[in-house]
Formats: sequence, structure tokens, C-alpha cells
Amino acid sequence: MSVARDLTTRGGRVVVATTTYLYFGLILLLPLGWLVYEALDFGPATLLEKLGSDAALHAFWLTAVIALVTAVLNGVFGIALAIVFTRQRFWGRSLANALVDMPFAVSPVVAGLMIILVYGPHGLLGFFFEGLGIPMIFALPGMVLASVFVTFPFVVRELVPVLEQAGTEMEEAARTLGAPPWTVFRAVTFPTIRGALAYGLALTVARSLGEFGAVLVVSGNIVQKTQTAPLYVFQAYADFDMPAAFAASLVLILVAVLMLVVLGVWRRRRDRLERRRA
Repeated sequence: MSVARDLTTRGGRVVVATTTYLYFGLILLLPLGWLVYEALDFGPATLLEKLGSDAALHAFWLTAVIALVTAVLNGVFGIALAIVFTRQRFWGRSLANALVDMPFAVSPVVAGLMIILVYGPHGLLGFFFEGLGIPMIFALPGMVLASVFVTFPFVVRELVPVLEQAGTEMEEAARTLGAPPWTVFRAVTFPTIRGALAYGLALTVARSLGEFGAVLVVSGNIVQKTQTAPLYVFQAYADFDMPAAFAASLVLILVAVLMLVVLGVWRRRRDRLERRRA
């Protein structure tokens, strides 16, 4: 009790706040700031030269394609799965809901190995895709699959609480009035989950932009073929090409931070508008 009272005093609050900000700074802000400092130390001309190389441009283009396809797939199936979890009752629902978080617990490297075992040329399903002329491993489809796996929970975990809080009254009323399922989703469900969906997709894209382990295993890190931006950073660092590594890292950080900042501002404005309407 004495500790609790101490923490409620002015001095206790100052100590807790200082400790929290110090921890936050040492874990996140200091490494981030130092990387930016080291990158800028090479000069803008050197950084732009490294970013303009064919290998760097291809790596960023491939990363953008993977992030876009991953966001579309996880957006569509994340919505469907969230609706199933909140609007359906079936045997094994709790287990399935728990398994959604499995990508958070499994190492990305292990995830890449699992994908190779299933979709590799001699894997459980790999021979089927190889027969169709669709190589999965060391090719774009396998890299997308790896990115989809590691980002799978984001959209679902953002949508489930929103759908549970919204309830089913409005949807049931729309069905009672004769609205078909697609109209119910478009006019009732989607406006409710729009904000959470945007945030989940932003997290998905940000995670896809930085995915390394699973993509490294399934891609083979082939320059100008299967090398993404994070793999480009890894290869440049391994080759002691520090300007290239810092330049690509700086771009990835800026894109991720910008996405999250813009989305955060948008969510605050949306919340203010909703409070005014209420």
C-alpha cells in the first residue's frame, strides 16, 4: 500500500514518467535516431546514388508489389474471417480464433521453412503448382505467401472487437427490410469497420515492407529477381556497402513512420467527428 501511495504522489508520477520515457527512448528512439544520423552522414548525393541503382530500384519495386498484394489478400480474407468469428457459432471456433495469432508466436524463419515443405517442388502441394507452371519457391508467389502468413492476424485482430461492439441489431434490421447480404455488408457492416480496416491494412503494409526472415528463406535472395528491400539492406551490410544499407533503411523507416502518422491523424479526426455527431 505504501508503494501505491508513493506512486500517486507528484514525485512518484515524475519517477514513473521519467522511467517510461527513458525506456522508450533507449529501446526505440535512440536506435532510430542514430540510424538516421549515420545515414545522413554520408550526404544526400551518395544516398541518392545508392538508391538509384538497378538493384535498389528493383528491390523497392518488388517490396511494394508484395505489400500491395498482401494487403489485398489479408484485407479480403481478414474481413471474411472476422465476420465468421463474430457472427457465426460453430464447433472449434475458439481454437480457430486462437490459431489466428500463431504467426505472432512462430519464428518467421520457421514459417518460411514450413512454406517450403508444403509448396516446394517436392512438397505436399508444390508439385501441383509446378505442374501448372507456377513456381512457388524462389519466386514471387512464395514471397507473397510468406508475407501473407506473417501479417495474417493484423486485420482480423483489428476488426473482431469492432464487430463485437457494434452487435448485430442493425444488420438484422436491414435483413428484415429485405436487403440482400451484399447490401447489408456495404451499407451497414463496412461503414462500421472502415476505420479499423484501414488501421489493420496499414499495419499489414508496414509489416510487409519490413519482413525479412520468412521472405529470405523462400526467396533465395536473388539480386534483381527475388531480393526485397530488407534483403537488399542485409546484403549491402554483409558486403560492407554501408551507404547502400543506410539509404535503403532510411527509406523503409520513413515510409513506415509516414504511414502510421497519417493514419493516426486520420483516426483522431474521425473520432472527433463521431463525438460531435453523438
